Amino acid sequence: MRGVFTRLRDGLVKTRKALIEQVDRLVVGKKIDDEVLERLEEILIMGDVGVKATNELIQQLSQMVTKKERNDLEQLKHHLKSEVLKFLEVDAPPFDVCEAKPFVIMVVGVNGTGKTTAIAKMAKHFKDQGKQSILAAADTFRAAAIEQLEIWGKRADVTVIKRQSGADPSAVAFDAVNAANERGVDIVIIDTAGRLHTKINLMKELKKIERVVNKIMPGAPHEILLVLDATTGQNAIAQTRMFHEALNITGLVLTKLDGTAKGGIIISICYEFKIPVRFVGIGEKINDLVLFNPKEFTEALF
Repeated sequence: MRGVFTRLRDGLVKTRKALIEQVDRLVVGKKIDDEVLERLEEILIMGDVGVKATNELIQQLSQMVTKKERNDLEQLKHHLKSEVLKFLEVDAPPFDVCEAKPFVIMVVGVNGTGKTTAIAKMAKHFKDQGKQSILAAADTFRAAAIEQLEIWGKRADVTVIKRQSGADPSAVAFDAVNAANERGVDIVIIDTAGRLHTKINLMKELKKIERVVNKIMPGAPHEILLVLDATTGQNAIAQTRMFHEALNITGLVLTKLDGTAKGGIIISICYEFKIPVRFVGIGEKINDLVLFNPKEFTEALF
């Protein structure tokens, strides 16, 4: 099996072409001047790095590039790479599922981001680390969501706790945490609805799940992960803002990185919200969700 770095590098091919290869072409045979930096700014924005993060990058680069380096493409790339890494290395507690038993992870995000499949892949990742998980089918609103989680649960070989469609989602979460306590299971991962009739209804429901879980196990949920589809680009910014304001998101899961040229959005979100990325999806197979490592990601991108 190919190593994680190789798979990550391959998964970032489209993003690398949209960003780094364009930077290479931009400065070949040119001095690094204001015109080049202006064009670089355009490339970064078009590559979904975002206006705020791009402005900061250009400002830092213009200060770093000395007269001696004006003809040095590699120095420009070196500075760009180091600044991108700073953005991705968000100051946050480590993702440690051994901090509590059961360690409760609440997973949120709009429908279509790959949330349910990401949950099963996460459970498979933990299983490979010797940790047992229970999945809570608390998306009782969307038709077939429970069945979808059950199918993926079988692929990951983990237990799924469910009630009938339309049941109270917080009751399903309650059942799952109870079951984990009784069975000595390490981790509970709660699937949630991605869309209700209004945004207000959705956020009320998610907050209720959070309250109920905290009542049965003080301190839980220990992580609230937001799943984002990398292919949506700037739309992911709006989704992050909406969920973070309501729930105080502790980490991000970025899916479908292998299918997009918009992977630069990860730089923008980390810079703007200071939320760490916990996992990235680099394929459709059960093992294609990997722990995010800022240094590895930056090396693979460049």
